[in-house]
Amino acid sequence: MDKILVTGGLGFIGSHTVVELQNEGYEVVIIDDLSNSTIKVLDGIKAISGKAPLFEELDLKNKAGVEAFFKKHDDVKGVIHFAASKAVGESVKEPLLYYENNIGTLVYILKELQKLPSASFIFSSSCTVYGQADKLPITESAPVKQAESPYGNTKQIGEEVIRDTCKVTPNLKAIALRYFNPVGAHESVSIGELPIGVPQNLVPFITQTAIGLREELSVFGDDYPTPDGTCIRDYIHVVDLAKAHVVALGRLLQNKNKSNYETFNLGTGKGSSVLEVVQSFERVSGVKLNYKIVDRREGDIISAYADTNKANNELGWKTELSLDDAMRSAWKWEQKVRGK
Repeated sequence: MDKILVTGGLGFIGSHTVVELQNEGYEVVIIDDLSNSTIKVLDGIKAISGKAPLFEELDLKNKAGVEAFFKKHDDVKGVIHFAASKAVGESVKEPLLYYENNIGTLVYILKELQKLPSASFIFSSSCTVYGQADKLPITESAPVKQAESPYGNTKQIGEEVIRDTCKVTPNLKAIALRYFNPVGAHESVSIGELPIGVPQNLVPFITQTAIGLREELSVFGDDYPTPDGTCIRDYIHVVDLAKAHVVALGRLLQNKNKSNYETFNLGTGKGSSVLEVVQSFERVSGVKLNYKIVDRREGDIISAYADTNKANNELGWKTELSLDDAMRSAWKWEQKVRGK
């Protein structure tokens, strides 16, 4: 089978995608600089799929290193590009770090792909490109709003860089996948989300609070114009998300794409409020969560959930796992990580 490069392949979504690629028979090579992951994730991937992927520790900001990698692996047929910094707050404090790491590295990879006879490229994008959408659910034709943070801006700029490159590179085909909110862990609990420091996302904060690592969960605002007053998001199980990458890659490799640059939303099509996520966790874990309603957080949008029709119909992909499934697996993963 074809050799596929997965950058950031030891991260949360990357590692789950590597598993699904190997399950489909692809040969996988991972690039990761281990800045937001650990080498032990390789053991988890091998435990699930029965095979260890090739691995190269490399900082993609090292242009010469990227060139050397593609010389060595000149048979790469496709790239799934996850490697990026992703903490919104940090991006506000360190914008240049984010532009260098998220845009500079993308440019280096695309320059190498331009040299190949043909290449397929999947970009890890985000629903942050839509901001607070004018209409819900959000379709791919929704206008891209001014970014709320340098992180969000790097996703918008990244998509523009890819689209402009595809226009002048007939041998390059690309899909930008706009994720909503990935949660959960593999059912084997061999891999899962491993946030470094204080979690930026809701679900790991919930599980860390439940296990006693955090004192309480802050729910930012209960006066939004939603049924229970808390913000609404579209929470997608990470395994469903990983499978979508394999389907999107297959679309490009089999020349089923309608143009050489396409975008797809990846979500469940259903919004869940913060309190509904808390209730789901309590239901599947049997643990009462210590949480407190606090003031709204600056920059939070009210509601965002995907219109999944394009992904369902064009890719032939849809989600299969529920929010309860995701919360159950996230809790089992948290217990395993803490040795409980």
